Amino acid sequence: MELSHVNENGQAHMVDVTAKAVTNRRATAVSFIRMKPETLRLIRENQIKKGDVLATARIAGIMAVKQTPELIPLCHPLLITSVTVDFEYQGETTIKIMTEVRTTGQTGVEMEALTGASVAALTIYDMCKAVDKGMTIEQTRLEMKEGGKSGTYRRSVDG
Repeated sequence: MELSHVNENGQAHMVDVTAKAVTNRRATAVSFIRMKPETLRLIRENQIKKGDVLATARIAGIMAVKQTPELIPLCHPLLITSVTVDFEYQGETTIKIMTEVRTTGQTGVEMEALTGASVAALTIYDMCKAVDKGMTIEQTRLEMKEGGKSGTYRRSVDG
């Protein structure tokens, strides 16, 4: 297998996408943040002193998607056409963060979706750390990507 971000001299470089077809591209990523039941209760009841945790995390995730090329050195700047960041309570201790990113372009948006989910999780941690420093961010992963030469990828249940 050949790494696309390494040239013939073994040096890191930005991939040339000039000849790639412009296609609709979409990627979804998730991250999970686990916390004490009391912390999740405070989030649900909007009782965290810093404010509305999930609204702030949503905005942070969207902003992070747009800043991905500034954070990940070899990512192309992209015209992002859509970002959604959603949350799902799972039991009494976990919030699932789901990010979807869309564009029409010559390269995919997997890194943008992963960055959005990660930063949303970090924001939840930041807003709640005063009441729960033991929170853990877990299983940040790509769930699906569509578009481009490599086609569609969907994460299998096994991994």
